[in-house]
Amino acid sequence: MITRTKPRTKRPNLYRVLLLNDDYTPMEFVVHVVERFFNKSREDATRIMLHVHQNGVGECGIFTYEVAETKVTQVMDFARKHQHPLQCVMEKK
Repeated sequence: MITRTKPRTKRPNLYRVLLLNDDYTPMEFVVHVVERFFNKSREDATRIMLHVHQNGVGECGIFTYEVAETKVTQVMDFARKHQHPLQCVMEKK
């Protein structure tokens, strides 16, 4: 008798994309970044920004590696272009 094993598809690793607080980036800019790059509503973006402000770090979303990496790069490039020191990082979930 031959037992067929179904190939187990491995779920891709997921990564949290985080914004880090700093004392220089305007809150309004952070809200704009969250709305623009993470497709959040004004309300959600404001909530995330306040969380970052109060806790030093906040999660903007959870993505596959490639998407997370792209988001981090986009946010960092955008922040630099506007001369803000905003930091965006990713960590494995």
